[in-house]
Amino acid sequence: MDAQGRGRVEDIDPADQWVLNPETGEYELRLAPSAPQSRVPGQRGTGGTGRASRRRGAPASASTSAPAPAPAPAPAPEREVPPPRRRRTSPEEPPPGRRGRRRPAKKSKGKKILLWTGGTMALVVLAAGTAGYLYLQHLNDNIESLPDDGAGTGGFQKDQAINILLIGTDKRTGSGNEGYGDNGSAGHADTTILLHVSKDRSNATALSIPRDLIVDIPDCPTTQEDGSTKVIPGSTGVRFNQSLGQSGRTPSCTMRTVTELTGVRPDNFMVADFNAVKTLTSAVGGVEVCLAKDINDPDSHLNLPAGKHTIEGEDALAFVRTRHSVGFGGDLSRIEIQQQFLSSLMRKLKSNDTLTSPSKMVKLAEAGTKALTVDSTLDDIGKLKDLGLELGKLNTKNLSFVTVPVRDNPAEKVKATVVLQEEPARQVFDMIKEDVSFTEVKKKESEKEKKEKAAVAARLEGEKSDPSEVRVRVLNGGAPDGSAQRELLYLQNEAGVTKSENAGDADAEVARTTLEYAPDQADQARALAEILGLSGAAMKPGQSVTNAQGLPTMTLTLGKDFKGAGVKLDAASAEAPEEARKSTADKVECAK
Repeated sequence: MDAQGRGRVEDIDPADQWVLNPETGEYELRLAPSAPQSRVPGQRGTGGTGRASRRRGAPASASTSAPAPAPAPAPAPEREVPPPRRRRTSPEEPPPGRRGRRRPAKKSKGKKILLWTGGTMALVVLAAGTAGYLYLQHLNDNIESLPDDGAGTGGFQKDQAINILLIGTDKRTGSGNEGYGDNGSAGHADTTILLHVSKDRSNATALSIPRDLIVDIPDCPTTQEDGSTKVIPGSTGVRFNQSLGQSGRTPSCTMRTVTELTGVRPDNFMVADFNAVKTLTSAVGGVEVCLAKDINDPDSHLNLPAGKHTIEGEDALAFVRTRHSVGFGGDLSRIEIQQQFLSSLMRKLKSNDTLTSPSKMVKLAEAGTKALTVDSTLDDIGKLKDLGLELGKLNTKNLSFVTVPVRDNPAEKVKATVVLQEEPARQVFDMIKEDVSFTEVKKKESEKEKKEKAAVAARLEGEKSDPSEVRVRVLNGGAPDGSAQRELLYLQNEAGVTKSENAGDADAEVARTTLEYAPDQADQARALAEILGLSGAAMKPGQSVTNAQGLPTMTLTLGKDFKGAGVKLDAASAEAPEEARKSTADKVECAK
């Protein structure tokens, strides 16, 4: 609409009405000068326009129901009446009797924009959904939701680590998708990523779960369309992708399967179909990808020469679906090309070209919310915004893409499925459960934190007793049954700690193994820490206990991080195993 009020609201692109205020760093709705402005599209009020007015039966034009005022006398022809302006006082000439005040320092415009659009750093549909903060209530109607059937934690918490299950289904829905997916199929969990965001928001891990991984799917209580609950029987030794769609399974069953596999219980789930990739890449104006060779894949419809390309829509979908023309031609190769695509998309979403463009943000909001199916605890644009703001604190260099370590199924002559590489897979799962970063995160420490860190490290420094002089009792505080006895046998028979005893179960479970000792037992504690691989943080200066012989004894409590008798307890927090394919979102890689 122009300054004279010509045109109708329906003829205006909503993005053209949103303007970035450089003083606040926020987007504001700018209407005609005669109409009151609102920061919220469709806000109710005497001068409101758009959806709110039309819902109440108001005409679509930006006018009020009050009668028009009497026309003012026309100005002289040779003079032009200037528009009314707000009186301002020059900072160089403060009013008499008052001292001039310095304007308050402006907050960083870039930081404020990131707060508004923090969701643009999230993965695919999550990013665009959070950008919908600009559209508010209008976007809620776009979002579809399904019950999580108690499979999740009840929703993410701002002061805790976050685990979001992102599912891409191959169900063929929407116009233009006739050539993709299985005709008439209920769909599968075709692409599955468990996104873990650390408690302090300094790092995140996107764990890809191969669709052809052999797993056990548990029994799944599932809400039916009539509101009743039906328990869908589980299956053993089947492909992971059957956890969705097959036998009436919903995303809540995929959540249960992920928990069964990894030990990590997701907070929320988000599902997207083929249209999500097409619409979101078009909304941001395309995503740059790189090919190390020419690819012409008739199955995915990808036909691109080697080099860098900016792709969107159908080409983007073809890119993430191709597998026969990259790597070894299997699903693991497709996972790598999808991770490259997601990294590139996130860099594009975080770029200033996207963050400062109202038109792109509106398109992302529309595309993202229409592409989403979320669990019922995340079915509001405000909740998506809150989640996006948490994710917006991440730096792409500290977002790791990791694939579950697997190997070809030895039971098959013709290799079609994969199975876990047990030890490295458990190590990856434990790192996520224990909130350990897959990248080296450098954080600025306060003087207090530096002193505390030095004090913890000092616990390992000093003389060490001979193992035969170490007196310790072993408690099971969350390790598998029988762990205390197995560790005792290792200490006595292999480590030379003969003065050790099994004290049964601890009063409560603990996440990490600890060793409590009295000040005069520090030399014994250091010796045992070296044998077990304990860190200084696991050593707890405190009190000793008296054993049956009346002698002071240290207490070793085995936690959930216990890996087995004789296994160094700090192994999981060192670094990711070599078997875990890993990349970070800030790296530009070419598909081979």
